[in-house]
Amino acid sequence: MQIYGREESALKTRIKFQKIGYVRFIGHLDVQRYFQQAFKRADIPVLYSKGFSPHPLLSFASPLGIGMTSEGEYADVELDETQVTSGEKLENLIDRLNAVMNEGITVLDWRKLDDTAKNAMSTVAAADYMISFRPGYYHKEVFLQRCAEFFRQEEMIVLKKTKRSQKEENIRPLLLELRPMGESIFIKTVSGSANNLKPELVMNAFCDYLGYPYEKIAFMIHRLETYMKVEDDYVSLLYPSTEMEAK
Repeated sequence: MQIYGREESALKTRIKFQKIGYVRFIGHLDVQRYFQQAFKRADIPVLYSKGFSPHPLLSFASPLGIGMTSEGEYADVELDETQVTSGEKLENLIDRLNAVMNEGITVLDWRKLDDTAKNAMSTVAAADYMISFRPGYYHKEVFLQRCAEFFRQEEMIVLKKTKRSQKEENIRPLLLELRPMGESIFIKTVSGSANNLKPELVMNAFCDYLGYPYEKIAFMIHRLETYMKVEDDYVSLLYPSTEMEAK
Protein backbone atom coordinates (compact mmCIF):
# COMPACT_ATOMS: atom_id res chain seq x y z
CA MET A 1 0.00 0.00 0.00
CA GLN A 2 1.57 3.29 -1.06
CA ILE A 3 0.53 6.28 1.03
CA TYR A 4 2.12 9.58 0.20
CA GLY A 5 3.56 11.83 2.86
CA ARG A 6 1.10 13.39 5.25
CA GLU A 7 3.20 14.66 8.12
CA GLU A 8 0.26 14.97 10.51
CA SER A 9 -0.40 11.19 10.34
CA ALA A 10 3.20 9.95 10.42
CA LEU A 11 4.03 7.29 12.99
CA LYS A 12 7.78 6.88 13.51
CA THR A 13 8.76 3.28 14.18
CA ARG A 14 11.91 1.16 14.42
CA ILE A 15 12.31 -2.44 13.33
CA LYS A 16 14.87 -4.90 14.68
CA PHE A 17 15.62 -7.82 12.38
CA GLN A 18 18.07 -10.62 11.78
CA LYS A 19 19.90 -11.59 8.60
CA ILE A 20 21.24 -15.14 8.58
CA GLY A 21 21.91 -18.02 6.22
CA TYR A 22 22.45 -17.53 2.49
CA VAL A 23 21.03 -14.00 2.50
CA ARG A 24 24.32 -12.91 4.05
CA PHE A 25 25.55 -12.68 0.46
CA ILE A 26 22.88 -10.07 -0.40
CA GLY A 27 24.21 -6.50 -0.37
CA HIS A 28 22.77 -3.55 1.51
CA LEU A 29 21.00 -1.95 -1.46
CA ASP A 30 19.30 -5.24 -2.27
CA VAL A 31 18.17 -5.54 1.36
CA GLN A 32 16.60 -2.07 1.07
CA ARG A 33 14.71 -3.10 -2.06
CA TYR A 34 13.75 -6.38 -0.40
CA PHE A 35 12.07 -4.54 2.49
CA GLN A 36 10.31 -2.15 0.15
CA GLN A 37 8.76 -5.07 -1.71
CA ALA A 38 7.94 -6.90 1.52
CA PHE A 39 6.00 -3.90 2.84
CA LYS A 40 3.95 -3.86 -0.34
CA ARG A 41 3.23 -7.60 -0.22
CA ALA A 42 2.20 -7.38 3.45
CA ASP A 43 0.05 -4.29 2.75
CA ILE A 44 1.85 -2.29 5.46
CA PRO A 45 0.81 1.41 5.35
CA VAL A 46 4.24 2.95 4.72
CA LEU A 47 4.45 6.68 4.11
CA TYR A 48 6.24 7.92 0.99
CA SER A 49 8.18 11.11 0.43
CA LYS A 50 6.71 13.92 -1.61
CA GLY A 51 8.03 15.18 -4.92
CA PHE A 52 8.55 13.91 -8.45
CA SER A 53 10.24 10.68 -7.36
CA PRO A 54 8.55 9.49 -4.13
CA HIS A 55 10.29 6.82 -2.11
CA PRO A 56 9.37 4.96 1.10
CA LEU A 57 10.33 6.72 4.33
CA LEU A 58 12.67 3.89 5.26
CA SER A 59 16.29 4.06 6.46
CA PHE A 60 18.72 1.56 7.95
CA ALA A 61 21.02 1.97 10.94
CA SER A 62 24.31 0.46 9.76
CA PRO A 63 24.97 -1.47 6.54
CA LEU A 64 26.09 -5.05 7.13
CA GLY A 65 29.08 -6.27 5.15
CA ILE A 66 28.49 -8.95 2.54
CA GLY A 67 29.14 -12.39 4.00
CA MET A 68 28.30 -11.34 7.56
CA THR A 69 25.26 -12.50 9.52
CA SER A 70 23.44 -10.57 12.22
CA GLU A 71 20.72 -10.63 14.84
CA GLY A 72 21.03 -6.93 15.62
CA GLU A 73 19.95 -5.02 12.50
CA TYR A 74 17.70 -1.96 12.66
CA ALA A 75 15.60 0.07 10.25
CA ASP A 76 13.38 3.12 10.72
CA VAL A 77 10.10 3.32 8.83
CA GLU A 78 7.27 5.86 8.99
CA LEU A 79 3.73 4.51 8.87
CA ASP A 80 0.32 6.09 8.42
CA GLU A 81 -0.83 6.39 12.02
CA THR A 82 -4.50 6.63 11.08
CA GLN A 83 -4.40 3.15 9.57
CA VAL A 84 -2.05 1.44 12.01
CA THR A 85 -3.90 2.52 15.15
CA SER A 86 -7.26 1.49 13.80
CA GLY A 87 -7.41 -1.79 15.69
CA GLU A 88 -3.87 -2.82 14.77
CA LYS A 89 -0.83 -3.42 16.96
CA LEU A 90 2.77 -3.52 15.84
CA GLU A 91 2.89 -7.14 17.03
CA ASN A 92 0.36 -7.96 14.32
CA LEU A 93 2.43 -6.11 11.73
CA ILE A 94 5.46 -8.23 12.67
CA ASP A 95 3.49 -11.38 11.87
CA ARG A 96 2.20 -9.93 8.60
CA LEU A 97 5.65 -8.84 7.47
CA ASN A 98 7.38 -12.09 8.47
CA ALA A 99 4.71 -14.04 6.59
CA VAL A 100 5.92 -12.57 3.29
CA MET A 101 9.65 -12.74 4.08
CA ASN A 102 11.93 -15.37 2.62
CA GLU A 103 14.04 -17.57 4.87
CA GLY A 104 17.00 -15.67 6.32
CA ILE A 105 15.49 -12.27 7.16
CA THR A 106 13.13 -12.14 10.14
CA VAL A 107 11.67 -9.18 12.02
CA LEU A 108 12.38 -9.68 15.73
CA ASP A 109 10.82 -6.54 17.22
CA TRP A 110 8.95 -3.42 16.11
CA ARG A 111 8.58 -0.36 18.31
CA LYS A 112 7.05 3.09 18.24
CA LEU A 113 9.49 6.02 18.48
CA ASP A 114 8.98 9.40 20.04
CA ASP A 115 8.36 12.14 17.48
CA THR A 116 11.65 13.81 18.47
CA ALA A 117 13.76 10.64 18.14
CA LYS A 118 16.75 10.86 15.80
CA ASN A 119 17.04 8.33 13.00
CA ALA A 120 18.90 5.11 13.72
CA MET A 121 21.77 5.81 11.33
CA SER A 122 22.76 9.02 13.11
CA THR A 123 22.69 7.46 16.60
CA VAL A 124 24.76 4.30 16.03
CA ALA A 125 27.74 4.37 18.42
CA ALA A 126 28.93 0.77 18.91
CA ALA A 127 28.33 -2.83 17.92
CA ASP A 128 28.94 -6.32 19.32
CA TYR A 129 30.31 -9.13 17.17
CA MET A 130 31.01 -12.82 17.56
CA ILE A 131 33.98 -14.06 15.53
CA SER A 132 33.98 -17.79 14.78
CA PHE A 133 36.71 -19.82 13.11
CA ARG A 134 36.25 -21.66 9.84
CA PRO A 135 37.91 -25.11 10.06
CA GLY A 136 41.19 -25.65 8.28
CA TYR A 137 42.87 -22.24 8.61
CA TYR A 138 44.13 -21.49 12.13
CA HIS A 139 44.48 -23.16 15.51
CA LYS A 140 41.72 -21.23 17.25
CA GLU A 141 43.07 -22.20 20.68
CA VAL A 142 46.02 -19.87 20.14
CA PHE A 143 43.68 -16.91 19.52
CA LEU A 144 41.46 -17.78 22.47
CA GLN A 145 44.38 -18.16 24.88
CA ARG A 146 46.00 -14.86 23.88
CA CYS A 147 42.93 -12.60 23.76
CA ALA A 148 43.79 -10.87 27.05
CA GLU A 149 47.39 -9.99 26.15
CA PHE A 150 46.36 -8.80 22.68
CA PHE A 151 43.67 -6.55 24.15
CA ARG A 152 46.09 -5.09 26.74
CA GLN A 153 48.17 -3.43 24.01
CA GLU A 154 48.20 0.36 23.99
CA GLU A 155 48.48 0.46 20.20
CA MET A 156 47.20 -1.73 17.36
CA ILE A 157 48.56 -0.42 14.09
CA VAL A 158 46.89 -1.67 10.91
CA LEU A 159 47.11 -0.65 7.27
CA LYS A 160 43.70 0.80 6.50
CA LYS A 161 42.76 0.96 2.82
CA THR A 162 40.37 3.43 1.26
CA LYS A 163 39.18 3.80 -2.31
CA ARG A 164 41.99 6.27 -3.10
CA SER A 165 44.82 5.46 -0.72
CA GLN A 166 46.01 3.49 2.26
CA LYS A 167 47.49 4.58 5.58
CA GLU A 168 48.54 3.22 8.95
CA GLU A 169 46.03 3.72 11.75
CA ASN A 170 45.92 2.89 15.45
CA ILE A 171 42.61 1.08 15.98
CA ARG A 172 43.08 0.44 19.71
CA PRO A 173 40.94 3.43 20.88
CA LEU A 174 38.04 2.08 18.80
CA LEU A 175 38.20 -1.43 20.26
CA LEU A 176 36.07 -1.40 23.42
CA GLU A 177 36.17 -5.06 24.40
CA LEU A 178 37.71 -8.34 23.26
CA ARG A 179 37.47 -11.69 25.07
CA PRO A 180 36.87 -15.40 24.48
CA MET A 181 33.24 -16.43 24.06
CA GLY A 182 33.10 -20.21 24.16
CA GLU A 183 34.89 -21.39 21.01
CA SER A 184 34.60 -17.91 19.47
CA ILE A 185 35.80 -14.37 20.17
CA PHE A 186 33.54 -11.56 21.37
CA ILE A 187 34.40 -7.98 20.40
CA LYS A 188 32.72 -4.61 20.94
CA THR A 189 33.79 -1.85 18.58
CA VAL A 190 33.05 1.81 18.08
CA SER A 191 30.66 2.09 15.14
CA GLY A 192 29.01 4.98 13.34
CA SER A 193 29.41 7.58 10.65
CA ALA A 194 32.24 9.50 12.37
CA ASN A 195 34.29 6.57 13.67
CA ASN A 196 33.80 2.98 12.62
CA LEU A 197 35.97 -0.05 13.33
CA LYS A 198 35.26 -3.08 11.18
CA PRO A 199 35.72 -6.47 12.88
CA GLU A 200 37.86 -7.59 9.94
CA LEU A 201 40.47 -4.99 10.90
CA VAL A 202 40.54 -6.29 14.47
CA MET A 203 41.21 -9.84 13.32
CA ASN A 204 43.79 -8.57 10.84
CA ALA A 205 45.61 -6.90 13.73
CA PHE A 206 45.26 -10.04 15.85
CA CYS A 207 46.83 -12.15 13.09
CA ASP A 208 49.72 -9.69 12.78
CA TYR A 209 50.22 -9.85 16.56
CA LEU A 210 50.43 -13.63 16.43
CA GLY A 211 52.65 -13.62 13.34
CA TYR A 212 50.04 -15.27 11.11
CA PRO A 213 49.15 -14.23 7.56
CA TYR A 214 45.65 -12.76 7.56
CA GLU A 215 43.06 -14.96 5.83
CA LYS A 216 39.77 -13.09 5.69
CA ILE A 217 37.81 -16.20 4.74
CA ALA A 218 38.99 -17.96 7.90
CA PHE A 219 36.66 -15.89 10.11
CA MET A 220 32.87 -15.99 10.26
CA ILE A 221 31.50 -12.71 11.59
CA HIS A 222 28.12 -12.40 13.28
CA ARG A 223 26.77 -9.08 14.57
CA LEU A 224 25.07 -9.58 17.92
CA GLU A 225 23.77 -6.08 18.64
CA THR A 226 23.99 -2.44 17.58
CA TYR A 227 24.02 0.36 20.14
CA MET A 228 23.43 4.04 20.65
CA LYS A 229 25.09 6.00 23.45
CA VAL A 230 23.05 7.55 26.25
CA GLU A 231 25.29 9.52 28.61
CA ASP A 232 28.09 7.01 29.38
CA ASP A 233 26.17 3.82 28.56
CA TYR A 234 25.67 1.89 25.34
CA VAL A 235 22.02 0.92 24.95
CA SER A 236 20.00 -0.89 22.32
CA LEU A 237 18.70 1.15 19.40
CA LEU A 238 15.21 0.23 20.60
CA TYR A 239 15.75 2.59 23.54
CA PRO A 240 13.68 4.65 24.41
CA SER A 241 11.00 3.20 22.13
CA THR A 242 7.71 1.84 23.43
CA GLU A 243 5.28 -0.86 22.43
CA MET A 244 2.37 0.60 20.53
CA GLU A 245 -1.10 -0.10 21.81
CA ALA A 246 -4.09 -0.13 19.51
CA LYS A 247 -6.57 2.69 19.92
